[in-house]
Amino acid sequence: MNAPSSVDQTLALWEAEERAIRETIGAAGVLDPLAVRDLSGLETFRAMLAGRMPSAPIAHVLDFVPIAIERGRVVFQGRPRRDFYNPMGTVHGGWFATLLDTAVGCAVHTTLPPGKAYTTLELKLNIVRALSDRVPLVRAEGSVVHAGGQVATAEGRLVGPDGKLYAHATTTCLVFDARPPAR
Repeated sequence: MNAPSSVDQTLALWEAEERAIRETIGAAGVLDPLAVRDLSGLETFRAMLAGRMPSAPIAHVLDFVPIAIERGRVVFQGRPRRDFYNPMGTVHGGWFATLLDTAVGCAVHTTLPPGKAYTTLELKLNIVRALSDRVPLVRAEGSVVHAGGQVATAEGRLVGPDGKLYAHATTTCLVFDARPPAR
């Protein structure tokens, strides 16, 4: 009997990590601004992963989950299903863009102090190879390049368990005050 390949080992690890996250992550919903008003971006994500706050509805619709969250770096994992295909039989570019926009934007979010929020000003996406459901899982890794008081930038990569690059992206985000008034 042959030993599992490194791709098989990576895939098994990724699947195990996803199962563990899905056991604890909160149901889909929208964050209450008052519930997060005194939390940093990183604290907010930790609460989502622990199931104390809702997770993003878009992640449930497009079948991706956060796998790793740390200051300035996040990893999301997704399943490129046939539901996401374009008429040519490959994953639609919008799925690539959503997964990478989530990764790079959330990487920025992890650097924000309480009372700050962000929005994407610009997203640049490069799809370098087609993706289908023959690749069972991919990971979008986002990392902050610059976190300033008003502007933040980040970059991301979408990779398969074999290490192949499927797409990469950069973002520029606007950082702004978002602390809601106390009740």
